[in-house]
Amino acid sequence: MISIFFETLGCRVNQIESESAARAFLDNGFSVETSSPSHNTILCIVNTCTVTSKAEQKARRIIRLLNEKCPKACILVTGCYAELDKSEIISLGQNILVLPGTQKDNLLFLAQKLPYLLQKHQNNPVNAVKDFLISHNCEKSGKTTFALSTDTFVAHSRSSVKIQDGCNNNCTFCRIHLARGKSISLDAKEVLNRVKKLEKIGQKEVVLTGINLSQYYGKFNETFLNLSSLLKFLLENTKEINFRLSSLYPQTITEEFCNIIKNERIRPHFHLSAQSGSDKILKLMARPYLSTDIIKAVENLRKVKNYAFIACDIIVGFAGETEEDFLQTLELCKKCNFSDIHVFPFSPRPGTEGAKMKPKIPQNITKERVKTLNFLANEQKNHFIDAMQGKIFKAIIEKRKSSIIRAVTENFLHVHITNLKNSEYYSGEVLVKITGKSKIANIDAQSLILFKVVL
Repeated sequence: MISIFFETLGCRVNQIESESAARAFLDNGFSVETSSPSHNTILCIVNTCTVTSKAEQKARRIIRLLNEKCPKACILVTGCYAELDKSEIISLGQNILVLPGTQKDNLLFLAQKLPYLLQKHQNNPVNAVKDFLISHNCEKSGKTTFALSTDTFVAHSRSSVKIQDGCNNNCTFCRIHLARGKSISLDAKEVLNRVKKLEKIGQKEVVLTGINLSQYYGKFNETFLNLSSLLKFLLENTKEINFRLSSLYPQTITEEFCNIIKNERIRPHFHLSAQSGSDKILKLMARPYLSTDIIKAVENLRKVKNYAFIACDIIVGFAGETEEDFLQTLELCKKCNFSDIHVFPFSPRPGTEGAKMKPKIPQNITKERVKTLNFLANEQKNHFIDAMQGKIFKAIIEKRKSSIIRAVTENFLHVHITNLKNSEYYSGEVLVKITGKSKIANIDAQSLILFKVVL
């Protein structure tokens, strides 16, 4: 069977969009590969990210490797990097074509038309895809921003619904808003329809995600719902499915929001886009909040959610970041006692104000700050896991490997269940009891003893 290979980089929105495109190709008679291409692969789709220079470097490396491994296949590059640097990507090889990220929804139509186009071009995939890109006159359309949607997932077992895209902010370190455009939201009733489809087929959990989820503002009848109102609407009109949220801005954690997330069907797992603990640096970044807002958000979340896993993003080495600024960030992370900290060295992005800012921080100083913050992150994550010992949580079974089952708890512990008899018969949601950290993997893997099966 002719196969299509998918390589996805970056955020969960990219993952959802790739999953949806993969489903479209499966529905049109192709096989889909996500681990590595085979001799049957005629099309490699690379869904890229542009959030850091390392993300772009990784994309270029993957594109070159695929071009070498699959010399007769078409390498179709899409995503945010493809939106902003088309000429650079095309220069990487003759078999490489680009579908800009804002036109990614056209993958659905490519899946439908590719069988005919392959026949027309005598099984030459490059010419077939090139014909599609020209004749289909691919262009951005706000009407199809949310067309990439699926209720069955090829590479992931936990379901997701993209409810928002783009960003209205102009943060000085980020060019995602240049690649994705202004914020746009899926109508509230359509969000409900997609969630109810997942609930109907037995999904126990759905992740609501977007490029800037805090900017959700979806139409509902003659009015609009913000994220808090949407959650209330979804809870009132569904029965069992649980909700997990992707990254949030601190100012989203309002009293209204906290009153709604008290509901036990909202998972006790939150990720805050913090970036710095220095008000001076937050201002230089053009972030719409202060360090006190971050602290207050964490305090409010812990008041309404027991055993909540609260993570954050931090950028170190931003232009002008002094030792005092970094120590303020370190102190904020300690005070908030984050369960995990995603640390990024500042990466000057072309077309952003941050790339022009001075003074630049030497790489050796940035590396030391990353190392210091990563050490704190590991320490705090270990303490969080230790505090969960003996406690019982709901968990969604995610992957199986021999006798080991991987699952994700409601508060985002990635766990292994190693003693479940007849494990091939179990799926969906189980209850687990945390018994210790595993020695067979790193800090992200905790071994579990099954407490009770709930099916």
